[in-house]
Amino acid sequence: MTALLAISRRVDGLSRVIGWVVMYSVFVLMGILLWSSISKTFFLPSLWTLEMAQFSMVAYYMLGGPYALLVGANVRMDLFYGDWSLRRKATIDCVTVLFLIFYLGVLLYGALGSTAYSLGYWGTAPIEYFLGLITGAEEIGRMERSSTAWRPYIWPVKTIMIVGLFLMLLQALSELIKDIARALGHDIPEAQA
Repeated sequence: MTALLAISRRVDGLSRVIGWVVMYSVFVLMGILLWSSISKTFFLPSLWTLEMAQFSMVAYYMLGGPYALLVGANVRMDLFYGDWSLRRKATIDCVTVLFLIFYLGVLLYGALGSTAYSLGYWGTAPIEYFLGLITGAEEIGRMERSSTAWRPYIWPVKTIMIVGLFLMLLQALSELIKDIARALGHDIPEAQA
């Protein structure tokens, strides 16, 4: 259990660092929206601002999710849960986090398929496609672009989604490790924001 808790602490540290960096990226989003307002008022409107604001929000949301899970900022139904002991909460969380892990695994697989499609892959085996890209057996095809006037490539934002889902999956596994330890009677402090 000691080795698993050490891994959990490392994952928590990674989530905390990325969360703090991403937390301040909201200022990037604010700058994009401010430029959008200024350019629409005084100059010709910029084509890139709306989509770049959406892409920034995706990065903010997807990369900030693991930190939110770490500090317990996720929504819970406390009808019964709030009155339970810490050990009983941990026991119930051991079961419910398995549903989250399954859900994140499905989302991650879908994100891999969607990103492979945006890189020009038309098959049904996205994991093998990415492994083939690494080994040189596959190559990038006709890349997907947005249908707007700006027409950016879509793969960067889909890659951010993959990274965010992977980090969220790691954080969910870290929470499972901590919940198992709490259910077994170990004293694990709660994360502070």
